[in-house]
Amino acid sequence: MKKTWYLLAFVFAAFAMSACNGQKAEEGAGPADKILLKDFAPVVVNNLPVTYVERAKFDIIDMHAHDYAATEEEIAQWCKTMDEVGVLNTAVMHCSWIGRPFEEYVAAYAAHKDRFRFWCCFDYTDMSEEGIQKACETLERYHEMGAIGVGELGDKGEGDTYARPGDGTGIHIDDPRIKPLIAKAGELKMPISIHIAEPYWMYLPMDETNDGLLNAVTWHVDTTNCLGYNQLVQTFENAVRENPNTIFIACHYLNMSHDWPRLGALLDKYPNMYVDIAARVAESAHTPRATREFLIKYQDRVLFGTDNGMSPEMYRTIFRVLETNDEHFYCPELGYHWALSGFNLPDEVLKKIYHDNAARILEEYK
Repeated sequence: MKKTWYLLAFVFAAFAMSACNGQKAEEGAGPADKILLKDFAPVVVNNLPVTYVERAKFDIIDMHAHDYAATEEEIAQWCKTMDEVGVLNTAVMHCSWIGRPFEEYVAAYAAHKDRFRFWCCFDYTDMSEEGIQKACETLERYHEMGAIGVGELGDKGEGDTYARPGDGTGIHIDDPRIKPLIAKAGELKMPISIHIAEPYWMYLPMDETNDGLLNAVTWHVDTTNCLGYNQLVQTFENAVRENPNTIFIACHYLNMSHDWPRLGALLDKYPNMYVDIAARVAESAHTPRATREFLIKYQDRVLFGTDNGMSPEMYRTIFRVLETNDEHFYCPELGYHWALSGFNLPDEVLKKIYHDNAARILEEYK
C-alpha cells in the first residue's frame, strides 16, 4: 500500500512540475522567437582583460591588400596609418573589381612607391597558343613596370573571375593552357597569390545546423553549375604540384581554417606553397588553441595580410588576435556571431609572420 502511495505521489509531482515548466517555456518562448539572428548582438559580461595593441610588436610587410585609396590624399593618409601601426609596405593586388588598369593604379601610387608593392593579373584575352605567348610578354612588361607578383587570382568555382582585362571564367589554375604563364611567373620570380573557394560554411546547407550561418548566408556559394569546395582545392594542389619552381600563396589560409590537419598536410607536401592570413580573423580566432598550434608549427610558411581596407582599428584588431591572450571578445564588423580569442604567439613566430617570411620570399624572388 505504501509503495502504491509513493508511486502516485511521484507521478502527481512529476505531472505538476511538467505543467509548471511547460508554462514557463511557453511564457519565455515569445521574446526569444522574435529575435532574428541578424540582430543578435551579445554584450560580453565577463570580467576579462582587454588589451589595446596600438602598434604591432614587429615591423610588418602586408602581403594582401588592394587599391582602396581613391585619391592622392587617401593614399597619403594610408601611408600615415601604416606608420602609426607599424606597416613598412603593403602589397596592392590587382583584380577586375579594382576599377582601373594596371598601368593606372601603378601611376596613382607612384609618389609613394617605396610603401607599396604591385601585383598584376594574368591576361586571358586570347587563350590560343599565340595569345598565351603574348600574355607572357605582357607579364614581363608588368614586371618591368614594378609588378613583383601575380594576384590576387580568384576562383570560387567558375574560374578566375578576378582576372583583368580578359574574362577568366572557366579558367582554373590547373588549366594546361596557362601552364606557360605560371612557368613565366616562376622564371620572373613572381609569386602567385590566389583566392581558392570560400570558407566551408558557405557550401553547407543554409539552415539551423550551419555553424557560420550569419556570414554564410551572405556569401553562400551555389555549386549547381561550377566546381565545389573539394574540386577547387584539387585544382590548386594540381597546379602547385605541377609547377614546383613557382611559389603559390594560398590566400585566406586556403579557406581551410576549419581543417588545420588537412592544410598542414598540404604544406608538408609542397615546399613551394605558403598561406596568408588575410581577412580570416574571425574564421581562425574562434578556435584559438588549434590555430595557435598550427601557426607555431608552420611559422615559416605563413604570411601576414589584411584585405580589409585602410582603417587603423582594422590593423589593431588583427594585432590583438595575434599578440594577446585576450579571450571571448566580439568584432561585429567581421560578420560572425561567435566570440574571438587571442593566440598570444611567441615573439619569434610573430616576427616571421609579420615580416621575415615575406622578406625572404621577396628577396629570393628579386
